[in-house]
Amino acid sequence: MRLSQYFLPTLREDPAEAEVISHKLMLRAGLIRKVASGIYTYLPLGLRALRKVENIVREEMDRIGAQEVLLPLVQPAELWQETGRWEKYGKELLRFKDRKEHDFCLGPTHEEVITDLVRGEVRSYRDLPLILYQIAPKFRDEIRPRFGVMRAREFIMKDAYSFDADEAGLFQTYQRVYEAYERIFSRCGLKFKAVLADTGAIGGSESHEFMVLAETGEDRLAICSACGYAANVELAEVKAVYSYPEETERPLEKVSTPGVRSVEEVSSFLGVSPSRLVKTLLYLADGEPVAVLVRGDYELNEIKLAKVLGAQGLKMADAETVKRLTGAPVGFAGPVGLSVKRILADFSVRGLKNFVTGANQADVHYINVNYGRDFPEPGFYDLRTAEEGDPCPRCGRPLSLTRGIEVGHVFKLGTQYSATMGATFSDREGKERPFVMGCYGIGISRTVAAAIEQNHDSAGIIFPEEIAPFKALLLTLGKEPALMEASEKIYQTLTQAGVETLWDDRDERPGVKFKDADLIGLPYQLIVGKKFLETGQVEVKRRASGERQVLAPSEVVSYLGGKGP
Repeated sequence: MRLSQYFLPTLREDPAEAEVISHKLMLRAGLIRKVASGIYTYLPLGLRALRKVENIVREEMDRIGAQEVLLPLVQPAELWQETGRWEKYGKELLRFKDRKEHDFCLGPTHEEVITDLVRGEVRSYRDLPLILYQIAPKFRDEIRPRFGVMRAREFIMKDAYSFDADEAGLFQTYQRVYEAYERIFSRCGLKFKAVLADTGAIGGSESHEFMVLAETGEDRLAICSACGYAANVELAEVKAVYSYPEETERPLEKVSTPGVRSVEEVSSFLGVSPSRLVKTLLYLADGEPVAVLVRGDYELNEIKLAKVLGAQGLKMADAETVKRLTGAPVGFAGPVGLSVKRILADFSVRGLKNFVTGANQADVHYINVNYGRDFPEPGFYDLRTAEEGDPCPRCGRPLSLTRGIEVGHVFKLGTQYSATMGATFSDREGKERPFVMGCYGIGISRTVAAAIEQNHDSAGIIFPEEIAPFKALLLTLGKEPALMEASEKIYQTLTQAGVETLWDDRDERPGVKFKDADLIGLPYQLIVGKKFLETGQVEVKRRASGERQVLAPSEVVSYLGGKGP
């Protein structure tokens, strides 16, 4: 493709709307353009990168026997009502009515649709296992789209669904897909880690996220370098041992703390360590108020709390609810005299004596609080978020925390959808059983963005070779007929040899061409300029390393791995 004819509108400056590097560079390099909040058009260069990722995904999914289908983006409410998710999914599900006043939604995921398809067509255990997948747009009406295509409302996704006769079959299928994902992300040139994860709105018994390691990642990961344990901090177990000195319980005492609310403010005002404070956090679990106690220097993990409570819906109590339950504004809640049916506490609170809490009164705290004496002993659970240096739950060595970008997620669904929707098959004995299911997603558009987050420098993108829109950029520096003739010959030779090449044949200054070359980040730059006129050789620059070589035109094809004549 000749750049003079290619639709590639690059930008010199970072757009003001862009927060993360991938968003900035995808806009500047002409890969995407914004249409609306969280909705983007993919320009030719960006679409080619998407297609490269898609091709790798297809090859590896086909390799394990998965079959590609295409499911509708528009889904009828009836299917979602069968599983109860029409009401439960939340506002991310964009609902609408057609002209006949029938309810529909734009699909954020396709468990209902695929289960409906299979229940109507697959009857026998002989047809199992079955893996179906698609690569198609999804829509989730994110409350706050951000980071470009990283958290967009409309995005491209590969979603696969497996159907097995039993749990043993699901285990084998899950492992095959898991290994396929490892090959996919390795081939995409990414540094990644598979971590234990929460199943979230999809549900199921077990899941793993595939995380591209990047400091700009939204997710925090707890990793043990000793034994290989890895989990999203949402799920990472905390098995810390808390040791507190023996203390005599001192008399409960109220102290005035005017205008002091936060842990930092209270600990500074009272001259105590944050570890001597116990936060009282009020939540509504399926509408019922609960109180949760966490040591002041730790962070509550809401996903762990929801699992302990078995709550379908969990949200922090608003200011009005806090006032009703405590009689005080936010920031002064405490367990002493608190009228809620259930009080839970993190393990870090067990054994702690003479601690500080809110007093359920504005501008007042209690000191020398002790459970069992001043309020009923709570139930103790692992409720806090893992931190750097916490012991690994498997081997006890210190955990390290890093950040990652989720690009893939695999789930063991079991019979959650099949049983609810009456999707059954006849087993060997002729008995009707629900399919045992799994589901497996890869964010195609997010993978491209994550690759850029992990592979860039101050000049622009550095595309991993397998997902680069083109392998090489041919730069003609000058208007001399000899340069154009040589470039034309090199371009034609590379194209015929199967080396995807973008030829910058524009009438632009060398500085402009070099800046654009580094910005779009193709793996190789082939420079035909003054040195070629002097030596008859082409300068080849690797974008990733900056390494340069000088080759005869006849050597360029073999150097780039093209097919011979």
